[in-house]
Amino acid sequence: MTNILISGAGIAGPSVAFWLAGSGHRVTIVERSADLRLGGQAVDLRGAGRTVIERMGLLPAIRTLALRQRGMSWVDGRGRVRARMGVDAFDGEGFISELEILRGDIASVLFDATRDAVEYVFDDTITELAQDADGVDVAFARTQRQRFDLVIGADGLGSVVRNLAFGDGKRSLGCLISWFTAPDPGDLDGWYEMYLAGSGRNASIRPGRVAGEAKASLGLRMPRGMAVPTSRQEQKELLARQFDGVGWRVPQLMSAMENATDFASAELGQIHLPSWSQGRVALIGDAAASPSPLTGLGTSVALVQAYVLAGELLTAKGDHRRAFARYEQVCRPYVTSAQELPPGGAAGFAPRSELAIRLQTLGMRYATRWPMRPMLEKQFSKAADLALPDYPAVPDH
Repeated sequence: MTNILISGAGIAGPSVAFWLAGSGHRVTIVERSADLRLGGQAVDLRGAGRTVIERMGLLPAIRTLALRQRGMSWVDGRGRVRARMGVDAFDGEGFISELEILRGDIASVLFDATRDAVEYVFDDTITELAQDADGVDVAFARTQRQRFDLVIGADGLGSVVRNLAFGDGKRSLGCLISWFTAPDPGDLDGWYEMYLAGSGRNASIRPGRVAGEAKASLGLRMPRGMAVPTSRQEQKELLARQFDGVGWRVPQLMSAMENATDFASAELGQIHLPSWSQGRVALIGDAAASPSPLTGLGTSVALVQAYVLAGELLTAKGDHRRAFARYEQVCRPYVTSAQELPPGGAAGFAPRSELAIRLQTLGMRYATRWPMRPMLEKQFSKAADLALPDYPAVPDH
């Protein structure tokens, strides 16, 4: 039995805990938030990530909570549809995948699947790591120092574990994106609507799961030389200034943003590290290799890395060095592919000029035809670009 500490109770942390605790390891998850974070937008379950969920036996629970969506619409400032992609495009693996679930809902499913076998410690965080040949001494902000055999950082883009043991590794994409709940306008009819407002601005709204609710987002390519504010209030004020006077549904979204209790925002970025382990410390998910929300593959990467890391630790029978090396050998090609941004990258997500908006909209209008289809098929197929190993040591849940 190995005593393992995991930092982060989002998606990656409980996923790796599911496999490790199910095999008899003593697992603790520390989470800086006071409660399980239930906010956020929809996440995709694609390819190998969906296969992991199937192997966990959680697919029925996920399907019960999945969003009911018809697809994605690109609209102009008057709300007129300029391009559409149905959920069945690209065999259900397009911009809107066949299986999407709110981030908070999948976090709840994973928490419920692990809460009886895993010790959860909320409202605390790691402040220091000191490792030797036999273990890791961990200091916390609120509780006493403890010793663990292994530490796994699954604490997202701003990972405390990564910053303590590996360094930053972050590459900014120069874009701020916010998410929040808004009143359902009543006329979405199952469509996820996106408005490219120019000057590097992107506004969107999509159906929620709860009646009367919708999920909204405001994205902004940061003006050159401008740093992303650190506080939520400053971020709201920046978005309010930059979106002032924008048409479509934006005034209603701005009002919803100001009153939202679940407002969250982040600077879009990726994590690139030469190694995902240092001694007895390893990273998974966004902490290790965030591909950014622009790829739609962050959840798949987290689930796959969690499954492979746990499988290799179990197979190696206590030899963490061998397990960490194999984990990286299996996952690195998949992650490298997942981190390739879709055509246009941040510029495609939030174009600055009217010409760029027209070209982007035209590309989406003909997305299922040549020459756009082969490029997008390559992007969407990355989710399945891994034959998941079968680990005999992993119990059948």
